Amino acid sequence: MKHQTGKRLFQYAWTFRKPTILALIMLFAAVCAELAGPMIAKQMIDTNILGIEKPWYETADAGSPYAVAYNGKHYVREDHAAAEDMAPSKQVHVLQVGRGFVFFEGQLAFDGKRSLQDGTLTFEKDGRSASYAVRTLSAGELYPFYRPEFGSLLALAGLYFGLLLLVALFTFGQRLLLQTSANRIIQNMRNDVFAHIQKLPIQYFDNLPAGKVVSRITNDTESVRELYVAVLANFFSGIIYMVAIIGALFMLDWRLALIALPLVPMMVIWVIVYRRFAAAYNHKIRERLSDINGMIAESIPGMPIIQAFRRQKMTLSEFGSMNDDHFRYQNKLLMLNSITSHNLVNVVRNVVFIAVIWMFGGGWLGAAVTVGVLYAFVDYMNRMFQPIVGIVNQLSNLETALVSAERVFELLDQKGIDVADGSMPRYRGNVSFEHVTFAYKDKEYVLRDISFEAKHGDTVALVGHTGSGKSSILNLLFRFYEVNEGRIRIDGMDLQDIPRQQLRRHMGIVLQDPFLFTGTIASNVSLGDPRISRERVEQALREVGAYDMFSALPGGIDEPVIEKGATLSAGQRQLISFARALAFDPAILILDEATASIDTETEAVIQRALDVLKQGRTTFIIAHRLSTIRSADTILVLDRGRIAERGSHDELMALQGRYYQMYLLQSGEKPGVQPGTQPERNGLTPSLSASPRNL
Repeated sequence: MKHQTGKRLFQYAWTFRKPTILALIMLFAAVCAELAGPMIAKQMIDTNILGIEKPWYETADAGSPYAVAYNGKHYVREDHAAAEDMAPSKQVHVLQVGRGFVFFEGQLAFDGKRSLQDGTLTFEKDGRSASYAVRTLSAGELYPFYRPEFGSLLALAGLYFGLLLLVALFTFGQRLLLQTSANRIIQNMRNDVFAHIQKLPIQYFDNLPAGKVVSRITNDTESVRELYVAVLANFFSGIIYMVAIIGALFMLDWRLALIALPLVPMMVIWVIVYRRFAAAYNHKIRERLSDINGMIAESIPGMPIIQAFRRQKMTLSEFGSMNDDHFRYQNKLLMLNSITSHNLVNVVRNVVFIAVIWMFGGGWLGAAVTVGVLYAFVDYMNRMFQPIVGIVNQLSNLETALVSAERVFELLDQKGIDVADGSMPRYRGNVSFEHVTFAYKDKEYVLRDISFEAKHGDTVALVGHTGSGKSSILNLLFRFYEVNEGRIRIDGMDLQDIPRQQLRRHMGIVLQDPFLFTGTIASNVSLGDPRISRERVEQALREVGAYDMFSALPGGIDEPVIEKGATLSAGQRQLISFARALAFDPAILILDEATASIDTETEAVIQRALDVLKQGRTTFIIAHRLSTIRSADTILVLDRGRIAERGSHDELMALQGRYYQMYLLQSGEKPGVQPGTQPERNGLTPSLSASPRNL
C-alpha cells in the first residue's frame, strides 16, 4: 500500500514536472555555489594567510608586484618567483613562533615544534633538533610580506560575496517554484477528492460520518501539502548537499572523506528505524483526529438535543476520551522525535570532530592536511549535519503525510459513478415497478416483490409504519441504490439503462427536513443552474404561494440564507424547497412528508398549489398525515416491505383494513361513523398533532 501511495504521490508531482525539475536544478546550483565557500576559505588560509611561511627567494626584479623589500634586499615568494631566482642559496623564510614572526636566511632541514630564545630558533621532531640564528620581525617589517596577497584576498572575498548572492537568488527561485508547484498539486488533489465525492453512492455516506469526510478533504490534504513543500524540499536539498559535500571532501583529502562516508548508511538505518515506530503512531493520531472532527461535526448541529436531554457531561466525556487518546500518541511521537532528532545528530557530529582533531593533532593525517584543509573539513561537516538534521526533523512530517495520503487515496479508490455530461428529452413519467426486491444489507430485505404502476399525471401515495419501505421505494426510483431483483421502468425504459444524472434531471424532490445552502433565497431555488432564470424563480415562488411572504423581507428573495437556513422558519424552508423542485419543471415529483413541518395555514396554501402543479406530472407522496392524501389516485399501504393494500381513499376505507384503522386513529372517528362527520367524543381523543407521525 505504501509503495502505491508513493507512486501516486509521484504521479501528482509529475503533472508539474517542469517547474519542479527547474526548482531542483536551481537547488543544485545553489548547493554548488554555497559549497564553493569552504574551498575559497581554504585558499585564503593556506595560500594568502599561512602562505607567508612558504620559501622566499632573493630577486633582482624590484619592480615585480610580488617583490618585498627588507633590509636593503628584495624577496619574492616561491609561488610567484621566476625559475632563475629559485636558487637554494637565495632561499629565506618568514616563520611564526608563538604570536611573533622571525626572518631566517637559508634552508630548513625539517619542520617541527618551534621555540625561540635569544635570537635562536629551535625545531624539535621525533627526537631530532635543529637550531638557526634568526631575526625577529616587527609589525612594520612583517606587513610588506602580506601586502602582495591583499589583491588576491579581496578578489576571493568578492567571489565569495558574489556566490552568496547567487545562492540567495537560486534559493529564492527554487523555493518559490517548489512551493508554488506543491500548492498546485494540492489544489488538484482537493479538486479530485471533492469531485470524487460527487460521484460516490449514497450508501458510502451512510457509513462514514461527515466530519471524517471533511477531515480527509482538509486536514489530510494539508498534511500532504507539507510533504511537497517541506519534506521533499529538505530531502532533495539534503541529498544534494550530502553528495556534493562528500565529493568536495574527496577533493580535499580522501582520508577525510572516508571518515565522513559512514554517515550515509548510518542515516539510512536511522530513517528505517524511525519510520518503523513513527508509522504506527501517526496512523493512530490521524484516526483519532478524524474521530474528533466527526464528533464535533455531529455535536454542533445536535446541540439542541444534547442540551435538552442533559447529555453535556456524557458528550464531553466521550470527546475527552478521544482527545486523551490523541494526546497520548502525540506524546509518544514527541518522545521518539526528541530521542532521534537534533540531540542524536549533535552527539554523532561531536564524535566525528573529536576523532578528526585527535588524528590531526597526532599527525595521523600527515603533512598534506593543512590548517586550511582542516578548516574546510570542519566547515563541510557542519554543513553536512545541517541537512541531516533537516531530514531527520522532517521524518515526522513524512510519516504524517504518507498516512494522510493513504487516507485520501482510500477515499479516491472508492468506486464512484461517472457523471454523465449529456442530456435526454423530458420523459412523460410513466413509472412501473416489476417484482422489485431490495436490501440495504445482504439478505436483510426491506422490499419484497413490489409491483405497481403510476401513469403520467397520477398521484401515488405511500403509507405505512416506520420501516415498512416507503422511503426505500423512492431511493430506488432516484437510483440512490440499485435493486437486487426485478426492474423499474420509466416510459418503458429500464432505469439501469438511463445514466443517473440524466434520470434525475427530470425529477424533483421535497424532503421532510429541507436542506438549504449558504447564499440567498433565489440561489437556493435555482441552485445556480443557468437554465433557471430569475423570472422562473419568481414564478415558482408564486406558484407555491411564497413570493409575497419573502418579498416582505428586507432583501426580498435576495435575502441572505446562512447554513441550513437557520434564520428561517421550518415552513419558510419547506416553501423554498417546494419552489426549488417546481422551478426545474420535473416530470416526476416526489414529496417525502413534505408538509409535516408546516403549519396548517401554510399547508393549505401549498395544498392548493399542489392541486394545480400535479397536473401533467407523476407525483409520489410519502404521507404520515393521511388527511393530505385523500385525493391521491392510488394509495399503497406497505407492511414489512410488501404492499398490503392498494386503491383510492374511498376503496381502502370500504375495505376496512389497515388503512381504515390508521385513518380512524388519526382522525379520531369511531368505527361505523361516516368519515368526515363529527363523532361523539368521550374524554380526550387523539388529535392530529398528538398522534404518532411515523405510522
